[in-house]
Amino acid sequence: MININEVIETQRMIQKDNLDVRTITVGISLLDCSADTVDEVCAKIKSKIIRIAGNLAKTAEDISSEFGVPIVNKRISVTPVSIVGASACRTPKDFVKIAIALDEAAEEVGVNFLGGYSAVVSKGMTESDRLLMQSIPEAMAVTSRICSSVNVGSTKTGINMDAVRIMGEIVKETAYATRERDSLGCAKLVVLCNAPDDNPFMAGAFHGVTETDAIINVGVSGPGVVKYALESVRGASFEVLCETIKKTAFKITRVGQLVAQEASRRLGIPFGIIDLSLAPTPAIGDSVADILHEIGVEKAGAPGTTAALALLNDKVKKGGVMASSYVGGLSGAFIPVSEDQGMIEAAECGALTIEKLEAMTCVCSVGLDMIAIPGDTPASTISGIIADEAAIGMVNQKTTAVRIIPVAGKDVGDSVEFGGLLGHAPVMPVNRFGCSDFISREGRIPAPIHSFKN
Repeated sequence: MININEVIETQRMIQKDNLDVRTITVGISLLDCSADTVDEVCAKIKSKIIRIAGNLAKTAEDISSEFGVPIVNKRISVTPVSIVGASACRTPKDFVKIAIALDEAAEEVGVNFLGGYSAVVSKGMTESDRLLMQSIPEAMAVTSRICSSVNVGSTKTGINMDAVRIMGEIVKETAYATRERDSLGCAKLVVLCNAPDDNPFMAGAFHGVTETDAIINVGVSGPGVVKYALESVRGASFEVLCETIKKTAFKITRVGQLVAQEASRRLGIPFGIIDLSLAPTPAIGDSVADILHEIGVEKAGAPGTTAALALLNDKVKKGGVMASSYVGGLSGAFIPVSEDQGMIEAAECGALTIEKLEAMTCVCSVGLDMIAIPGDTPASTISGIIADEAAIGMVNQKTTAVRIIPVAGKDVGDSVEFGGLLGHAPVMPVNRFGCSDFISREGRIPAPIHSFKN
């Protein structure tokens, strides 16, 4: 039974500690939208999205109002578009038409973002995959709600270095195509290794081919709640620290479970997973970096940061798993620089570097996320950064990602404003030594020996 103290505690978590349901994401299979012409594909896609998700925004608002739980974003993820468009698309322009149709559907149903303008090329690329990848810069430039992702590696297959090389160039082209908006297109483009099929968080969300026709995945977030809980155990032992994080994560996840089940019932769509991710926002008091400070490091990036983040990530997952039978997606702690006020401050004062962030990605949920770099950074260097992150994911059997923004016309010392949840960030320096000879090699980096489990 829920007692009055638990009700009061949850109310305080929402009102004072920024507890929210970060997103309700409806995953929709578009496998039945293939057709002989691009126009037919577009028509089928728009019709299906509107039919399935037409009531998503209103339902989320109703639940938020009735339960008093903020639901920040309403989103959609779809089958990787490189698969959906394979039957009809013959040029990159054909795929851009699909991107526009998806954007129009997203606007009509009232969602913030739609993910799945994607390709999964961890072992090889079809012609359709290549065309979609080539279309990404223009697609990001002419749409406002579409998010794109490309999975270039996995523990089972290794790393497709041909795709890594291409994506370094695509990131640069996307930055230039959206240069009038501080290269905002790159904030909606992520390169992944070991991408999960059920991730509700953008920009890496897509509806995997192993999923059912439609599904509801919910992402919850509460960095402020965890920080507040840890303030009460300052100086306590690691055992007390760990138990506090686990108990707090349990409570946060139960709120998400309630919202997910109610949304599933009202929309008539099966419940998929809860993604318990400590996803920060630029708001004061909603920072993962502040949690690390509360654990005991002076600034994010100081010695001890990676160990503190590893502890946090593990305890969040352990607490969340006990609160729901279906925890999935990414689940853990996110460290997007521009979306976390504490991370921004650490980067500005020099405590946090890209190299330290890379070390932190070995133990957190995703990878190098929302990092602004000089616009003149070579494409081969960006590919090298992608390869490094993919290697971490491949060897450690975890999801890693790169969402990096070479801001056109900006250099180290400048700052860039993305707005909203995407925040702002200082332009961070990148290692000036090159890797073009490495990136120019063709083929795949083979899977590690421990991947051979059948």
